[in-house]
Amino acid sequence: MSLSRRKFLKGLATTSAVSVIGPSLLGSVAKAAEEVTSPYSADGVWKVTGSHWGAFRAKIYNGQVTEVEPLPRDKYPTEMLKGIKGIIYSPSRVRYPMVRLDWLKRHKYSGDTRGNNRFVRVTWDEALDLFYKELERIQKDYGPWALNAGMTGWRQTGQFQSCTSHMQRAVGMHGNFTTKVGDYSTGAGQTILPYVLGSTEVYAQGTSWPLILENSDTVIWWANDPLKNTQVGWQAETHDSYMYYEQLKDKVAKGEIKVICVDPVKSKTQNYLQCDHQYVNPQTDVPFMLGIAYTLYTEELYDKKFIDTYALGFEEFIPYVMGKSQDKVEKTPEWAEKICGVKADDIRAFARLLAKGRTQLIFGWAVQRQQHGEQPYWMGAVIATMLGQIGLPGGGISYSHHYSGVGIPPTGAAGPGGFPRNLDEGMKPIWDNNDYKGYSKTMPVARWIDAILEPGKEINYNGSKVILPDTKMLVVSGCNPWHHHQNRNRMKTAFQKLQTVVTIDFAWTATCRFSDIVLPACTQYERDDIDLYGAYSGTGILAMHKLVDPMYQSRTDFAIFTDFCRRFNRSKEFTRGMDERQWIRSLYDGCKEANKEKAEMPDFDTFWADEKGWFDFGPGENYTSHAKFREDPEINPLGTPSGFIEIYSRKIAGYKYEHCQGHPMWFEKAERSHGGPGSDKFPLWLQSCHPNKRLHSQMCESDAFRATYTVQDREPVYMSPEDAKARGIKDGDLVRVFNDRGQLLAGAVVEDNYPPGVIRIYEGAWYGPLSEKVGAIDTYGDPNTLTMDIGTSELAQATSANTVVVNVEKYTGEVPPVTSFGGPIYVS
Repeated sequence: MSLSRRKFLKGLATTSAVSVIGPSLLGSVAKAAEEVTSPYSADGVWKVTGSHWGAFRAKIYNGQVTEVEPLPRDKYPTEMLKGIKGIIYSPSRVRYPMVRLDWLKRHKYSGDTRGNNRFVRVTWDEALDLFYKELERIQKDYGPWALNAGMTGWRQTGQFQSCTSHMQRAVGMHGNFTTKVGDYSTGAGQTILPYVLGSTEVYAQGTSWPLILENSDTVIWWANDPLKNTQVGWQAETHDSYMYYEQLKDKVAKGEIKVICVDPVKSKTQNYLQCDHQYVNPQTDVPFMLGIAYTLYTEELYDKKFIDTYALGFEEFIPYVMGKSQDKVEKTPEWAEKICGVKADDIRAFARLLAKGRTQLIFGWAVQRQQHGEQPYWMGAVIATMLGQIGLPGGGISYSHHYSGVGIPPTGAAGPGGFPRNLDEGMKPIWDNNDYKGYSKTMPVARWIDAILEPGKEINYNGSKVILPDTKMLVVSGCNPWHHHQNRNRMKTAFQKLQTVVTIDFAWTATCRFSDIVLPACTQYERDDIDLYGAYSGTGILAMHKLVDPMYQSRTDFAIFTDFCRRFNRSKEFTRGMDERQWIRSLYDGCKEANKEKAEMPDFDTFWADEKGWFDFGPGENYTSHAKFREDPEINPLGTPSGFIEIYSRKIAGYKYEHCQGHPMWFEKAERSHGGPGSDKFPLWLQSCHPNKRLHSQMCESDAFRATYTVQDREPVYMSPEDAKARGIKDGDLVRVFNDRGQLLAGAVVEDNYPPGVIRIYEGAWYGPLSEKVGAIDTYGDPNTLTMDIGTSELAQATSANTVVVNVEKYTGEVPPVTSFGGPIYVS
């Protein structure tokens, strides 16, 4: 699109048929807030609530949030709390029910213009009527296979107002639909690890930090940056993990614990701890680990007794390591060095260090978000098994210590329940149709775009066959698939085929931009709720007080779907005859009953009125992962088919998959930097890990806070001094990042934390295309404009976002405005 967005909007404004309201005409946020909220006392009041970024107090003055501060008990608050006000008062708020102009005008599902961001404001009744009529049409003309209502994500915190539960319960009362299996965060890991260690592990409680600090000689952070990632949590985060990071830093300085960060880049954690850094070429962790396994085996540093007692399949795995099976290549450190970039002698030294004392291996999640992402997790479990320390305090392996306070000694207290996602027992939907016409009812989460583009295609998945459903309509609530899926231009092509897309959200994300009906939900700060304080620690129960009234015409999810269910006379069944406060009270009372043997919780009214804002369950107790299994593997077997650690899986071998066989292996990637496939044309590996100043795409819309890290109003791209110099790029320059799949603009940040051949753009940057056309440049810096949309393997079919190579050049053309923020183009 050669025409700039500014000129495009100017042209629309001069036409007689269309009126445009740009961001500059929307008025001040303060004025808008005054119009929709009630004044408080002149002195203001303080209220307690929670968020993914922690629990906090907010000062309310004249009906607005004027100050935000962490609760006094949070000694390590994240600076992201500074972005809270920017979420509430963002210019990117979804203010009114909106319908896409071309969809409304032509109503023959004009998918070719979906994404042009031209919307018409309608009333709530009009919007809900259209939503209902579309569900009716889909169920009547097609069937449940044509409706995908399975999109889920991180949602806002709060147990009652969990948006996915409200949406799927309401839509499920109307009719059946297709949904997903797994998630983007850990898709490969949660699929492979039940075969190996008997559970998903990625969401399991890990060994408590006091035990690691007391017993570990060596801690390995493998592709893991907990100092960055534990700023946020699934529920209100306590940030108590940082107390243990401080203690770990002190022990590193005193030489009491050896800590190594295995990563292509120097992470925030490595810089904080001032610990050792082990570089490894991107996507080559498995060759590095195979070289370690070779050393442990040939130097007889492995624990034979542990393997004989607790594991199966070692005898099938070792011939591969020794070059006597499969590819007939001996996995020596010299072989590994040529691929992973770690010198052979350093691989041997690393292996000897692991075997020397008590070693705690701690893996992150990004390493399994690549092609063949099952393999590094499986191989990590094999190394931990060879070391023989699984089940010992301060030893073994973890895949979760960077997540939601895992490792804080848990109290064991029960959290409050939630609003029911499923239909009540005996209840049937209005359209009680279970005929999916041979299509699968569920599909792997990362293959939903495949379903739109290739309906009826049969794929392998985790030992079964999946027939991708022919999706006609998509319903999304509190989730941003235009953030978490890959290959934006492929998504554009797919969305042109859809008939109707409905999104319920509070912020005008790219998902809203590519929708047809958009309903304004309020933020969690505009409603009451209740939450567990500390997802894995179970520290307490948090009262989430409404800070301000819902702004503009936004509503709670409960209110939206109660009203929606009135369209087919199911509102009473939806609510079970209770209002919002009654639901919150009932969830609290259920929590109180569940914990009556542990703690004397006050009655709800006392709890809700307490200025402290939360109930404390007291200190937790230390926990050792896999300790019961080690104590007696027959009485406490793992959940694997054999009950033991499975180095070789006969079940997986029986699937006869090409890219995931009976034991962990090295598979070359479709794209890889540092001499790998595609690196001659695109020599840089693009890392798109979890952001440092957002939760995925949440808080990107917070203007003032976003301004603290953007470069020329664009998402930063971090790169090495060597790569910048070779391209004539200086710190602060605007650059174009590109490959054959797409192109984006970003602001260069040159740092020596990044080695040559590696760049980083944090995932969650809001997609802002210059137009809806396939190939249009992204004006802000969404890395998924460039990523590859392929499954990890036939086993998990998970995301392979980190299998991507690109190039970077200094941008010299006319600079387009950022189109990611500010909401839709209003037309009449």
